[in-house]
Amino acid sequence: MAATPYRITVHNIEACNCGTACGCQFSGFPTSDNGGCDALIGGEVKEGKYGDVDLKGVRYVVACMYPKAIHEGNGKVAVFIDQKASDKQAEAITMILSGQAGGMPWEALAGTIAALEGPVRKPIDMQVNGTRSGYKIPGVLEMQQRPIRDGVSGQDKEVQIVYPKGGFFWNTGNIATTDVMEANYGPVKFRHGGGFASYATATWSNQK
Repeated sequence: MAATPYRITVHNIEACNCGTACGCQFSGFPTSDNGGCDALIGGEVKEGKYGDVDLKGVRYVVACMYPKAIHEGNGKVAVFIDQKASDKQAEAITMILSGQAGGMPWEALAGTIAALEGPVRKPIDMQVNGTRSGYKIPGVLEMQQRPIRDGVSGQDKEVQIVYPKGGFFWNTGNIATTDVMEANYGPVKFRHGGGFASYATATWSNQK
């Protein structure tokens, strides 16, 4: 059976336990203290559809723990969908985030997962505000971004990572850091702060 066609543009709000210069963006391997990747990838759909299901406004968070680099596998992942989404919207965004609908980056990530929790319906409190974005699921996870500050002047710095030929998740990322990044759900448990974060708009599709 042919996959349901989709194309969505999202506010992509992510963070991980690497330093602010995330090694995965350059060498493909994390620079975290433990050599693994703990990450939160959240977002809100700006526009787009899965088949005839309009996904505008749908919010989600994917919490990940990998013992080494993501592409080396054995990831523990939990997927959360906002309770405000309709059943059809939740089913559609789950098909995308789980990789079952095909299309990058989620189709590739699906092959790296050893344990998957969800989709879990929870209320997601999310603020979309560039490098001051963040989200929270009470008692489960929280992430708050803030701009990087210049060590000399103390002023906020605007830093971007740009992939001229196209990146894995996004093409242009506005780099930030975190005041808090934590998760506690099933096997996905971590707590970090002051590491890599980025805000970007990204378009994902299973259509050429």
